[in-house]
Amino acid sequence: MTNRLRESGLKVFATCPPSFTASPLTYRRDVVDVARWSEAAGCEGILVYTDNGLVDPWLVAQQILTHTNRLCPLVAVQPVYMHPYAVAKMVATLGFLHGRRVYLNMVAGGFKNDLEALNDPTPHDERYARLVEYTTLIMQLLSSTRPVTLDGRYYRVTQVKLTPPLDPALKPGVFVSGSSDAGLAAARQLGALAVRYPKPVAEYEAARLIDAAALGIRIGIIAREEASEAWAVAHARFPEDRQGQLTHQLAMGGRAVLDGAVRELQDVLPLPGGELRAGGGRDRPLRRSRLSHHHP
Repeated sequence: MTNRLRESGLKVFATCPPSFTASPLTYRRDVVDVARWSEAAGCEGILVYTDNGLVDPWLVAQQILTHTNRLCPLVAVQPVYMHPYAVAKMVATLGFLHGRRVYLNMVAGGFKNDLEALNDPTPHDERYARLVEYTTLIMQLLSSTRPVTLDGRYYRVTQVKLTPPLDPALKPGVFVSGSSDAGLAAARQLGALAVRYPKPVAEYEAARLIDAAALGIRIGIIAREEASEAWAVAHARFPEDRQGQLTHQLAMGGRAVLDGAVRELQDVLPLPGGELRAGGGRDRPLRRSRLSHHHP
């Protein structure tokens, strides 16, 4: 796979194991193992998730950089969690310590209950407007040789200079979800790569070309020794019934789809004060705790 990837020119990013399915005793080892496998397979980087129920993605990224030679952490960044200066400082510090590049996966939304717990009632489209200003400030801090001043709608800084400065060769790549019109517009404004879920080929043939600086798709792969075993796992995760359809929508959809899927799944799978989250483990399609909606 390594040679084929290099020859194709494609950049493939693997996914870091989520901490909520792991034991504290083994999670660090699991992260290192997956990072090393991803690097050996020729991947450009590895996505490190963020939400209220996961360990800090920057500390995970530090582990990845320490135990690999070239793999780039793709760190999920949520404006509610960190000031843009703190993000820029983290990128510059990792560059200073490791001489390595990171990518930033800019997250406008999150689980509804997570956002409400942190007193962030910002509407969907406005979260993308905030994300543009947030990301713009981060990139200005990382690239400017002079102090940065911004009097924005959401952020204000005066004569801020980032020290240590980031080596220009380590400038981070920026990803933004392009699953909604607001997300796609934000990606265009930032010159970022817009990540979308793939559709049937016929839909692309009939549609206009997407206006974006760069495009990526997110796919899930179930790999086993035998094809029959892989299909068995796929059917177990997404059975051919209404529950399976809703579970698939929860894994794939945008805000409107997720809102509907979660409401209907609550009826299909009644949980006492439970939450449905995508990615519940190897063969479990959902994680159960308290009920919420995921907003991209």
